[in-house]
Amino acid sequence: MSGVVVALMLGAALLAVVTVLLWLSRVHTLDRRVGSFHCWVSKTPQGPWTTGVAQYGSAKLYFWSRWSLAPRPRIRWNRVGLSVVERRWQNPDGASGDQLVVATCRTDHDFYLLLSAEAYTGLTSWIEATPSRVNSVT
Repeated sequence: MSGVVVALMLGAALLAVVTVLLWLSRVHTLDRRVGSFHCWVSKTPQGPWTTGVAQYGSAKLYFWSRWSLAPRPRIRWNRVGLSVVERRWQNPDGASGDQLVVATCRTDHDFYLLLSAEAYTGLTSWIEATPSRVNSVT
């Protein structure tokens, strides 16, 4: 093999290793953030579902796609006006332990979150604890 081919192969291998390390660092950072939880998001109750990590902010709920290197959240929902209008319990593989909740959420449009029972409890508590808007009472 010529030196150019070897250099290109080493460069491609190095690029692949750096990309994997960046992705692992991103996943590790998102998983360790305060107020973050694993969930899946969909526009319809049948899917397709996008896996990722959501995080509570003071005014927004952020969602980062699991299979991305993007430094910014893929989706943001405003806390004011966000509500859970329906929930369904699911048992994956008929297991008795790991129950999941499909939550129908509404802001400007409906969307669906598939999340653990603990994450669902945290989400509803976070929504209910929304501070009142200043001058909202007349």
